[in-house]
Amino acid sequence: MDFFKEQKVDNQEANTLWCERHRPQTLDDYIGNDHLKEKVADYIEFNDIPHLLLFGRPGTGKTTLAKILSNTLNCDSIIINASDERGIDIIRNKIKGFASTIGFKSLKIIVLDEADYLTPEAQASLRNVMEVFSRHCRFILTCNYVERIIPAIQSRCQTFQVIPPTKKDVAVKISQILTAENVTYDLPDIVPIIDSMYPDIRKIINTCQLNSSKGKLKVDVASIIDSDIKVKLVQILSSDMDSRNAYVNSRQLIADSRMKDFSELYTFLYEKVDTYSNNNTSAVILILAESQHKDALSVDKEIPFMACLISILGVIK
Repeated sequence: MDFFKEQKVDNQEANTLWCERHRPQTLDDYIGNDHLKEKVADYIEFNDIPHLLLFGRPGTGKTTLAKILSNTLNCDSIIINASDERGIDIIRNKIKGFASTIGFKSLKIIVLDEADYLTPEAQASLRNVMEVFSRHCRFILTCNYVERIIPAIQSRCQTFQVIPPTKKDVAVKISQILTAENVTYDLPDIVPIIDSMYPDIRKIINTCQLNSSKGKLKVDVASIIDSDIKVKLVQILSSDMDSRNAYVNSRQLIADSRMKDFSELYTFLYEKVDTYSNNNTSAVILILAESQHKDALSVDKEIPFMACLISILGVIK
């Protein structure tokens, strides 16, 4: 089994994608989520884990943490991406087959990545497999939307939210990656990339790789801003447009983006409130807080968000 571990490291070193080449391999390399790392350290020390359900935003380290566990523990493991294989057949054949066979180690771990893509029928079948083979087989499920996981599975797992590391921690990590890749850079060039892509660390790393040429990071700030709805929206709110034109432009921006989840936009508007609030920071924050509450209760998330923008424009323009 040591041979296979060596092969994994070699493959990682040979990978041309920075996000894979620099994926943390140990708990010490993993940034953020210190509360969760303490739990994981205990699991590694005792070489045993409960069923785990890790949820959070895309690109924040859920899969990385699952892989650290499966690679560090003394176990046989398999990783399945549920967005590719989401039907009941994957449970009956691949997962049940792996769980029921005799392995080289006393513990088996099945990492089910993007488990929120599993159909309800597949999740119902998975619940039974988790129960029948729980003595020697553990599941690590990752998902973006925990509410899409049926209660029967959630009750069988210890559930943890993977929180994005701070922008400062991300900046430090990006600097380390650029240095390791022998890419020269100016710190101000990293800021617009992190601002526009945060909290998706994978996307930040990919963007840095895309903008690196001949050993130098060359950032087209205008292009990054133009492609990022969050930054463009703040620009509209900060502009000299009257409230009517600002609303029309904002609504068109939202419509063109076809956005369905506005949680990142609320967070970004809060983080950048001083840049567009026109000395009405406290009033804007109160509007954001009330709108986020309404968002959680709404079926069509766009309606409370547009109502939020109308209220903000009424205060700052």
